[in-house]
Amino acid sequence: MSNTENGNSGGLSYYPWWLDKLADNVTGNGSFIDNGPIQGPEAVRSVVTAARELYEFQDFTYTGDYGDNGFIEEYTTQVQGETLHVVVTVARNAAGECEQLVVNHRPRNAMLLFSREMHKKFAGTPLAKHFLADES
Repeated sequence: MSNTENGNSGGLSYYPWWLDKLADNVTGNGSFIDNGPIQGPEAVRSVVTAARELYEFQDFTYTGDYGDNGFIEEYTTQVQGETLHVVVTVARNAAGECEQLVVNHRPRNAMLLFSREMHKKFAGTPLAKHFLADES
């Protein structure tokens, strides 16, 4: 489904269907995540929700199925004025639930900023270890 087909021309009005269909064994990974994948529906949902809070908008190029069990999203956003190009891949299990989520951001400098901002959001929680603490 293209950007115009899903009715989203920016902003955060898009809500990913898979966020409410996370498998019990779901893992989340991406270029901004360190120290292994995020595991479990509660943790994955928390990370996705926090990421969306940092996004200034989402301008979608594409959302739709690929293959028998895949779903993809491509969009551009900004965090603190830095542009991020994002590709999200979702692998569904036999029940149609999101079993594996991979979110990749580019360019690298903006992705590193995003990871540090995620660390701030999760400071003092077990999830903080999955994000960069500072610029070193």
